[in-house]
Amino acid sequence: MTCRLLHLQNEKDWASASQWLQGRTTPDGGVEAAVRDIIAAVREHGDAALVDYTRKFDAPEFTPPVRVSPQEIARAAASVSVENREYICGAAANIRAFHEAQLERSWFVTRPDGSILGQRVLPVDAVGLYVPGGQGGNTPLISSLLMNAIPAQVAGVPRLAVCTPPRADGSVDPHLLAAAHLLDIEEVYRVGGAWSIAALALGTESVTRVDVIAGPGNIYVTTAKRLLQGAVGIDMIAGPSEVLILADDSANAAWVAADMLSQAEHDALACAICVTDSPRLAERLPQELEKQCAALPRAEIAARSLADWGCIAVVPDLATAIAIANHVAPEHLEICTRDPWAVLPHIRHAGAAFLGQHSPEPVGDYYAGPNHVLPTLGTARFSSALSVQTFCKKTSIIAASPAFLEKNGEAITALARLEGLEAHARSVEARRRRGGAARN
Repeated sequence: MTCRLLHLQNEKDWASASQWLQGRTTPDGGVEAAVRDIIAAVREHGDAALVDYTRKFDAPEFTPPVRVSPQEIARAAASVSVENREYICGAAANIRAFHEAQLERSWFVTRPDGSILGQRVLPVDAVGLYVPGGQGGNTPLISSLLMNAIPAQVAGVPRLAVCTPPRADGSVDPHLLAAAHLLDIEEVYRVGGAWSIAALALGTESVTRVDVIAGPGNIYVTTAKRLLQGAVGIDMIAGPSEVLILADDSANAAWVAADMLSQAEHDALACAICVTDSPRLAERLPQELEKQCAALPRAEIAARSLADWGCIAVVPDLATAIAIANHVAPEHLEICTRDPWAVLPHIRHAGAAFLGQHSPEPVGDYYAGPNHVLPTLGTARFSSALSVQTFCKKTSIIAASPAFLEKNGEAITALARLEGLEAHARSVEARRRRGGAARN
């Protein structure tokens, strides 16, 4: 296994040395064409298309219905060990507590002239949640269900619909159904892939359309979300996962290597980078990566990820490391330094920041509470983690008083006429005739 080792003097060196990373964002034109065909098939054939695609890609003997019955969900929950149910409940409690702090309130202000202005915050009516099935539906991402469903519930969304790929026998992993049961989610569909995104966005005989779709997926799922955005709201366009570890000579090489591998094992496009001002750490890391990777069940994936997209960058000082971190704007940023809180004020761009030697990324992935659905591929420069706000919409409230219209009507009509909108101007003037604004 190889992992790039770079010696950089400044942020500009990184900009030129990191060109190889652009390959992670190169689109596959064939994917978009295939997804357009899938969307068209679901639009035209509804449930029949869902069944056909599920038989082709997931469960050869799949038979309707596509919805999991409430009885099956309850049986699955009962079949899961008490210990695992407790783990799921513990994670859910932490996630819920964090997201409850994000709730925004509607507000109103009254002006001296009697006008009332404000903003009303309401949840959307229905949300579709996509939960990847992992390896053949046998390693479902339970944490993804928790991270997507709970903010929607905290927002007050009345209807949640979950889509997940079935296993080869057409069933859904009981642990995922148990998690849905513990969250009181009753609408679960055993369909995955781009066709499930089309079903959620467009509706079929069995799947009622939703307002917002959230949840991670492969390139086909992501492309379907992108193509259907506008017909439905989406959480974000997410790319391959990534971590950047900012480390000084206080960092434990074995721990840093473990954290890089925890990202690299996701898939072959995952990216793990360590930027350090410690030559000693950089010297020890390759050996640790080699040793730990060899012992992993997903060693082949992790090794390929590190070889293709991994990097150890040695820089002259922590300031340079921070500048590079802000340039990358990583999905996950680990700050493994003597005083991570002193570094944090200088970090401007990161999906999530993990401070200190005892805050590896998996703590946030599963249990701490903040959302693990994060912006990737540098989009942390302008976007944020999935949150309660993802599932809310805001309505501006304007209740102008007669005094406001009388005082400001001339300005309004003048601005309307500057834009060539005479009817706008006359709409205001109609209320200001005969010596002032009409009063009710």
